[in-house]
Amino acid sequence: MKPKTVSTAVAGVFVCLVLSTVCLAGQSQSKDYRDAVSQSEKASGVFREIMRAPDKAVPRDILDGAECVVVFPQVLKAGFVLGARGGRGVGSCRTKTGWSAPAFFNLRGGSVGLQIGAQSTDFVLLFMNTNGLNRLMSDKVEIGGDASVAAGPVGRQAGASTNVRMDAEILSYSRSKGLFAGLELKGVVITLDDDDMIAVYGEGAKAKAVLQDGSLNAPSAVRAYPTTLGIYSKRHAK
Repeated sequence: MKPKTVSTAVAGVFVCLVLSTVCLAGQSQSKDYRDAVSQSEKASGVFREIMRAPDKAVPRDILDGAECVVVFPQVLKAGFVLGARGGRGVGSCRTKTGWSAPAFFNLRGGSVGLQIGAQSTDFVLLFMNTNGLNRLMSDKVEIGGDASVAAGPVGRQAGASTNVRMDAEILSYSRSKGLFAGLELKGVVITLDDDDMIAVYGEGAKAKAVLQDGSLNAPSAVRAYPTTLGIYSKRHAK
């Protein structure tokens, strides 16, 4: 093969490799973006279903007092004696113009006890005050460790819940096998889901920029969850 022909062939291979890398990166980002859209839709669906049961839903006055709401659909708890929880969720906070663009989170936690099998549970966390809001803005928050938590009241329990609402930074709920109730959720760690955040907002996206500052805008495709929150609680941040 002539030298010119060899160099041309090598150049062609190099171009193909570069294009392949770019294409694969684009496919990966597209997959993560679709995943973020799916997570927002799942969280929206879970919250709608819960709020459509008036006697068993989050009381409206409790919801109206929340600064942020995070939903973790289908968190899996599995194990034998030693167990573990794992799941992904979506959060939104009140702003002066309504519910913020969504931020994406991971939930991890362990447990010890006599248990066997696997169980899928939906978790709803209400961050009730400025302290709770600030916890969510950090890179990592341990429920029951860094942040105080209490079982949230359900339905008509709201009238007796004043002290709980005032004292706790976070109110927690769970839904499993159709039963929705307040839950003392402790030992669970929440961290930012970097993959979904990058896919939607780009490199370096932080929770505070999305949930509080409003400096990052979300495409309409991922706004299903904050849109749903707006249906059930319209109060804006002061």
